[in-house]
Amino acid sequence: MSVALRERREELELVAAEAERARAGAGRLVLLRGATGTGRTALLEAVAEQADAAGMRVLRARCSPDHTSVPFGAVFQLLAHGPGFDSAAGEEPDPPGTPPHRGRPARLWRLLRSYADDVPLLVAVDDVHLADESSRRWLVEAVRRIDRLPVLMVVTERSQYDIDPPADGLVHALSPALVRTRTLAPLSAGSAAELVRSALGRPVPAELVDDCVRAGAGSPLLLRALLDDLGGTAAEDAPAALPDNCAALYPGSYAAAVSWWLDSAGPTTTEVARALAALDDDEKADEKAGEKDGDSASGGGGHGDADAELLARTAGADPARVPGWLTAMTGLGLLRPGPGGRPRYAHPLLRDAVLSSWSGALRQAAHHRAAEAMLRRGDRAEAVAGQLLRSAPVGEAWATGVLLDAADLAVRDDRSDDALAFLRRALDEPMPDARRSVVLTELGSLEYATVRSTAGIPRLAEAMRLPGLPRDRVRAAVALGTALARQGEARVAIDVLRGLENEHLTGHPDLVRTVQTASALLSDHDPGTRREVYRWLRETAERSPQLVGTAGQALLVRYESTAGLTSAASAMRRIRALLAQPADPLAEGFLLGTAAAVAQWADQLDEADRLVRRGLAGQRTSLLHPMHLALLNVRVDIAAARGAYAELLDDPVVLSPVVGRLDPANAQAHALIALVETGRTEEATALADGFDLQNPYDSWELNRFLYARGVLRAATGDPAGALGDFLECGRHQSARDVVSPVVTPWRTASAECHLALGRPRQALALAEEELRLATEWNTPRVLGRALRVLGTATGGRRGLDLTDRAVRVLREGAGGVSAGTPDVTPEAAPEATADGDGSAAPGGEPVETELIPALIAQGRRLTAVGDRARAREALREAAERAERLGAVRMRAAAEAALREGGARRAATARTGSGSLTASERRIAELAAQSRTNTEIAELLHLARRTVETHLTSAYRKLGIRRRAELGAALTDAGSRSGPTGPGTGPDRDRDRHRRGTQA
Repeated sequence: MSVALRERREELELVAAEAERARAGAGRLVLLRGATGTGRTALLEAVAEQADAAGMRVLRARCSPDHTSVPFGAVFQLLAHGPGFDSAAGEEPDPPGTPPHRGRPARLWRLLRSYADDVPLLVAVDDVHLADESSRRWLVEAVRRIDRLPVLMVVTERSQYDIDPPADGLVHALSPALVRTRTLAPLSAGSAAELVRSALGRPVPAELVDDCVRAGAGSPLLLRALLDDLGGTAAEDAPAALPDNCAALYPGSYAAAVSWWLDSAGPTTTEVARALAALDDDEKADEKAGEKDGDSASGGGGHGDADAELLARTAGADPARVPGWLTAMTGLGLLRPGPGGRPRYAHPLLRDAVLSSWSGALRQAAHHRAAEAMLRRGDRAEAVAGQLLRSAPVGEAWATGVLLDAADLAVRDDRSDDALAFLRRALDEPMPDARRSVVLTELGSLEYATVRSTAGIPRLAEAMRLPGLPRDRVRAAVALGTALARQGEARVAIDVLRGLENEHLTGHPDLVRTVQTASALLSDHDPGTRREVYRWLRETAERSPQLVGTAGQALLVRYESTAGLTSAASAMRRIRALLAQPADPLAEGFLLGTAAAVAQWADQLDEADRLVRRGLAGQRTSLLHPMHLALLNVRVDIAAARGAYAELLDDPVVLSPVVGRLDPANAQAHALIALVETGRTEEATALADGFDLQNPYDSWELNRFLYARGVLRAATGDPAGALGDFLECGRHQSARDVVSPVVTPWRTASAECHLALGRPRQALALAEEELRLATEWNTPRVLGRALRVLGTATGGRRGLDLTDRAVRVLREGAGGVSAGTPDVTPEAAPEATADGDGSAAPGGEPVETELIPALIAQGRRLTAVGDRARAREALREAAERAERLGAVRMRAAAEAALREGGARRAATARTGSGSLTASERRIAELAAQSRTNTEIAELLHLARRTVETHLTSAYRKLGIRRRAELGAALTDAGSRSGPTGPGTGPDRDRDRHRRGTQA
């Protein structure tokens, strides 16, 4: 494809002026210099055409590296077609005794003069830097003589900064007065863009134009070749942007042009250019790992010096020349500053073309040298390891250490893909079997968790076969056991752990206890194995508690909690005592995770949250560990217990399936309930239908999901289907000795389904059994739920008493409330009665998710007995709490009950600052000014109990728990209610009461 000459008008005008001067008998040399590919040859052809048109005779020569051994080869090309050439070139023998060719320059000069006698001459020599030495000397001497002849000599010469210093140029020994020199600049971006559009001859996307300009790098040579490749593409097949590799281009003119450009630069420059491309062939990894350490690597002097030194070491080049080459190539447009100012090829296609003719072995060797150089200068491990990923095995210990250090950093930053790459590459380097076992354990754990389970288990099995330190072998066995148990192979997992215990842990009682604890935890995936393991654990703990350790004893507390054999208060006392004891680091995770689960069941949610954070902080997330997932599950359980539905559904883990598992997990069960409670039943149905429960693993998580699916079915008008799920959940739980309602309250849920189906006797029996078990555990959440459902099933005045008790118990929050707790009125809620900051009682936790349905049940019971005023109060409070919680389903239930009781539909928000009454706002504003309840009562001439009632209602509507939060909660309300000042707000109220006016 022909490309028009652009941006060379000044050069052509210069030559035209000099030609006119030559025709007048005053010749001169015009030297056109430029880098490879800047269009020197095309310009010389244009000059020749211009001279020919002006009546000059044109003598041409094109120099080549293939003819440098032929004396006067370039001069012969110039003069070969004129009369008398044969004799001047040497057909006449030189006189005897003269050195070879001694008389030839004079004869050739005379021949040139004879040509000039006939007509003005243009002597055009292309690539004079490639001319043979005899021709160069002749041309220099000719320049000195043509100033009085009608001869214009125009020569082109490559002028480019190379790593190997070039030889002196043609005019080195000439007076500047004899020469006019012009250096050709690269094409501007604008001209290059115009050329692309005109050459392709069709509408071209802007992105493709920009790509072509960058890949052409201001070089007519490269741009012409690129357009040749693109010109053969049909318009309908034309790409919207350039590819990043030359293999996608046809017929390959661009890659050939780049190769020629490299050859012109010499072998050392070629090595540096290729080394730069190799160091940049994974730009994302380089930015991620290398940019972070740029300042330290360069000694604070910027990237330039450090990058040049690294490039020189990688290519084996002179470090003093490389910075200049980088600067020159950037000036030409082949390089551009990348992230942090580092030099990068102008386009990935150009980089790929530079690399395309380099063999894989040479490329790997360059990465090896780069890694060594980066290590010596103190680069970060990830940057060095990034080079090792692309090199052949080094076979030295330093490479192993760098790769493993980089993997540790990637794990810490939660970049699993990078960690996998580093660990896999580390296995190619030599290391002792014990260390290899550790690497395989981590690699297998990561592959299981992030790639697929079938990839991780063979690695973990190989780690188990290698010798290693007992502690490392335990980690490998726990990881393998965790993977197998999640695959439904709980018995095989426990056999692996027992085999390790029996064969390799003699003399390590702490590790034996860890293995036993892990076995007990993994047995949760198989009911039969679970019973067997916990029977052994209980018997051993009764005889010798020290043999099971603190983590094993904590698991027994957890077992007894779910088996209905202990109270929450007793369980927490035992758990806290175990936490106070010294724990082995390998077993501490088991203890913390188990303690967190028990604390969550005991409604000690803040304490459970702290234990989860502490446990996760101590876990190495790259290692498979049964307690890591258990801690994540407890975290989800805590959010669910708090009714944090938005938080649950915003967590990407919650709605994602667990790697290696086809059946639903605990997080999906909570997500299902959260979707139901927030009114997103269609999404909930889609989630439930996404799991095939025909032949699932019989795990505790299956039971959670069966319960959640029952909640969905009940909410969508299918009590019979819901009852089936709840009873199936109960059957599975009972088979696992899980009878307490702390995990899945399937009895009360089933009782509600029986009531919906018109079976009060069955409902009553289930509700009474649940109350018995709830009384044993004795926390507000389970107790309030059991009382509520029993009250609904009982009906009448007795049912109202039970629902009243449920509300009272739940208002108290957590903290070991018994079924016989004295009456607690709404006005005396702890957050409002405190004269200090209004904090809840120590250990107390809100139980909104159970208090709201209890209030609805209470309201319905009150409506049934004719107490509509109290019913509306309870139902409105339920609607307000549900609105604040985002519980769409429960708010709808409360409002439906209100309408059934004859209340009008609420026209305003039930929560937030806009829902406060005037009295509530006055009292809240005074409380925000740090006034106590007694002071407010005296100031407003109100009873202290009235102040507490209003504060309780204000706290509930504002969604806060402490007096210290009042100021911020009221700020928004104040900004909307207009300016305050004398005569308004609290000041106005105080003035009114000072005058004796009733508030």
